[in-house]
Amino acid sequence: MASRRFFVGGNWKMNGNKESLLEVMNTLNTASLHEDTEVVCAAPSIYLDFARSGLDPRIGVAAQNCYKVEKGAFTGEISPAMIKDCGADWVVLGHSERRHVFGESDELIGQKVSHALLSDVCVVACVGETLEQREDGSTEEVVYAQAQVIAENVSDWGKVVLAYEPVWAIGTGRTATPEQAQSVHEKLRAWLRAHVSDDAADSVRILYGGSVTAANCRELASQSDVDGFLVGGASLKPEFIDIINARA
Repeated sequence: MASRRFFVGGNWKMNGNKESLLEVMNTLNTASLHEDTEVVCAAPSIYLDFARSGLDPRIGVAAQNCYKVEKGAFTGEISPAMIKDCGADWVVLGHSERRHVFGESDELIGQKVSHALLSDVCVVACVGETLEQREDGSTEEVVYAQAQVIAENVSDWGKVVLAYEPVWAIGTGRTATPEQAQSVHEKLRAWLRAHVSDDAADSVRILYGGSVTAANCRELASQSDVDGFLVGGASLKPEFIDIINARA
């Protein structure tokens, strides 16, 4: 466990303006952050440059999405090449909102993962089940199927972080218990061992995402297969610092 560096991602989603985001960035820049934790903030694409120039270099910047090709007639999309040109090194792909609000298929997400990695952009790849799927007992089936398509498109596991995001716990105030989170993370790691490699299973960080707060982060962080968090709403609040320091 010690060999996997704790990772905390802040997903700002479609929130903020220059004034409010500058406040968030100043809070992060002046905070005492646990040195052993990697921190990456996912800004709206229109603010990627702004975020990269405003955040301390020790904090990474991610885009929240990208397209599967370098350039072309794809109005409204951004490419990994553009993300890199703005000084950002990460992209979040397969977030449940992209899957469920915007109808992105497993196949498209896989293609995006492939192109981002080939473009030298690191990927936070998200998987997770809906409440209906959890209640009918198909959590593992859904998560493995999503992981399979991601795995088929990964050229370098060293540049990939997985995020388990139970859709029923995102923005709902419902959080998976530490035991529920650990159970899925453990199974996902076993899946990596069986279908990818021992090396990937041992080294890939699996984040938990779904209503993580200052109140529940320490207990979640103490689980052996929880290697960090992907944080939504709380990443725009001062408590994000407490979440980053959950292992301190």
